[in-house]
Parts: sequence; structure tokens; C-alpha cells
Amino acid sequence: MAANARRWATPETVRDKVRRRWDDGTLLRTLVEGEPLAPIEVPLGGPRASEIGDRLSEVQNWMAALISGSRDGSRYELRYKVIGGRAVGRNQIPTHAVVSRLEQAWELVGVRAQVAAFEQMMLSAPDQRVREWLLAKPVAALGYAAEWSQLLTAYRWLDAARGSGKYLRQIDAPGVDTKFVEARRSVLADLLGVSRQAGPFLIDLGLHTKPEYVRIRLAASIAPIPVSELSVRVNELDDLDMRFTTAVVVENEVTYLTLPVPADGVVIWGKGFDVARLGRWAVLQDAEVHYWGDLDTHGFAILHRLRTHLPQTRSLLMDAETLHAHRDRWGRENAPTSAALGRLSAKEAAVYDDLVSDRFGDQVRLEQERINWTWTLDRLPYNGTK
Repeated sequence: MAANARRWATPETVRDKVRRRWDDGTLLRTLVEGEPLAPIEVPLGGPRASEIGDRLSEVQNWMAALISGSRDGSRYELRYKVIGGRAVGRNQIPTHAVVSRLEQAWELVGVRAQVAAFEQMMLSAPDQRVREWLLAKPVAALGYAAEWSQLLTAYRWLDAARGSGKYLRQIDAPGVDTKFVEARRSVLADLLGVSRQAGPFLIDLGLHTKPEYVRIRLAASIAPIPVSELSVRVNELDDLDMRFTTAVVVENEVTYLTLPVPADGVVIWGKGFDVARLGRWAVLQDAEVHYWGDLDTHGFAILHRLRTHLPQTRSLLMDAETLHAHRDRWGRENAPTSAALGRLSAKEAAVYDDLVSDRFGDQVRLEQERINWTWTLDRLPYNGTK
């Protein structure tokens, strides 16, 4: 008996079904589109005629709860049918709860305040792009109702600033600042139709990004000014009045600071910027280039990318001999790649394949700063000055 009773729908059952239409945005989209609500009918699964006599009290309580829950039709209407016969008499039993008006749905789910807030958000939307964003996920959009005015202020400024080359720090819209935009970059990106990632967000909008710098240690013989090190914006490398015959690109900063500089060349710290951009530095096209990265799958991937622009690049200490001579210093690569790298030499490709296939251990890597320094100096392919 109890098991059967649990199958009878309750006011909460009706509310939960309508709540699902709220959660997926159907009800708010219906409101905005000005269409009549397609009736939401909830089968109540009430008692059979044969149950009424034995469970009369349960049936009466069940019906009373449904009638009370409807709040005189302000939340839902009940549809009835007559069941019964000679044994228990004919009885009107509710078979469905029906929500046919949006006002009933708001009252049933308890969202009148949210509906009013969403209507205001729609009314203040400055263009079709924002309206479409609101309608795509209206309930999620309500999470921004409290700061909607600020978001729109930031949106208008960013939209107007497209292609201006301004820095984000130059935002002067009332009530918003750089911190506000950075903290809400994801939602602003969706509104503006650009990337959510920090750098691409600015690039897509045509705003100025933080410049990339490359650090270079250089031999005195080729220095344009009497310094031992330069920090240069990547996009200004070709403006340097400097020529050299040998360049060594390394990934680790301490290695960069420690490695002897070629007598007629430079040591370049490759960490922190795209080596492909470095590869477009014109003076490197005719230089002897050495790349020393970590002995792991990503180190070989960077070497591959650098050779896309500088095919003459030679790897340094990225060989099987170095790997196996430092077995006691191996670490583990957290997220190795297995991409096809067609620009590796046969020997490099063999080491890469060993790493990808875990031939010598699980995700083996040898970071360049773990390589014995004497081993390093004995194998430098050039004469150093310092």
C-alpha cells in the first residue's frame, strides 16, 4: 500500500517538473518571445477505483494536498475524471495538474523576483549580440544581474575600443576598471564574441597586449653598445644593429646565465615567448643556431617548431648518451606530447620515440639544469668567451 501511495504525484512533483523548464531556460525564452505557454501537464497517477474504499483516508489527504497546492488555480489547475461504481460510489479524482500560464509557473517555482530582474536585463541590452547571449542561457545569465550595469558599461567600452591598439589599463568607463574586466573576462568574452584566454582576448579585440621580451647575452665583439646583456621586445629584434655567426637558445634561466657565450655570438633565453617568433629574427637565418631544451617530449616539440623557421638548428645535449648518463637524475614529465614531429633528425627521432613509448620508464624526462656541468662544458660545440 505504501509503495503504491508513493507513486501518486504531489504538489512538489508538479513544481519539480516546472522547475526543469525554468532551469533549461524554456520559460524565460517563452516570456521574451511573447508566445503563449505550451501547457505543462503533469500526470498525477492517482488511485484506481478498487483502491478508494480501502484507502479512502489516504485518497482524501492526497486530494486535499493537491487542491491546497494549486492555490485556487494560481499555481496550477487540476483536471478531473470520474471513477468508481456501485461499491464505493462515483468519485471525481484529479488526473493531471496543468500549468497553462507563465504567471502560474512564476508563482509555483517562486521566481517572480528573478523574472523581473531578467526583464530589466533584456530591456537594457544594447544590441542583438547581448540579447542573444541572454536568451542562450537565461538562468545562468541571472547570476550577473547584480552587476549587469557594470558589465554593460565595460562591454560598451571594449566594443567601441576594438582595433584601437589601446592598453586595457586605459579603460575610463565609469564604475569599471582593469581589475573588473580581468575578473569577469569570461563573461565579457562571451558577450563580445572573442577568446576567453587572457592574451587572445586582447588580441581578438585589437587591444595592446603586454609585450614579449627576449633576453640576450652577447659577446663584446658583436654588442651594439657596451653591455653584456640586452632585454629586447620581440617585435623590435630586427631593429638591433647586430650581426653574429653563432646563437645558442636555451630554456632554463640559470643555464642561460651560466652558459659561456660564443666568441662571436649570443646566448638567448627562450623561456617565456614563442620560439617560432624568435625564429623569424632575420639575423638568425644565416647564423649557426643551437637549441638546448629539456630532454623530454616537449623539448623535442619546441626544437621541431624552431626548425620550421630555422631549419639549420642543431640540438645540443638532447641525445641518448646524455639521457642515459644521467639516469639517476631523471624526473617525470606531467603531460607529455605524442605529436608527429617531422623535423627531427634520425637520432633525435629515436630518442623522442623512446620517450613517447615509455621505453625506459614512465614519462621520463631529464631537465637541462640537472645535467652535470662538466659534462655540458666538455660537449659545447663552440669556443666560449665567458
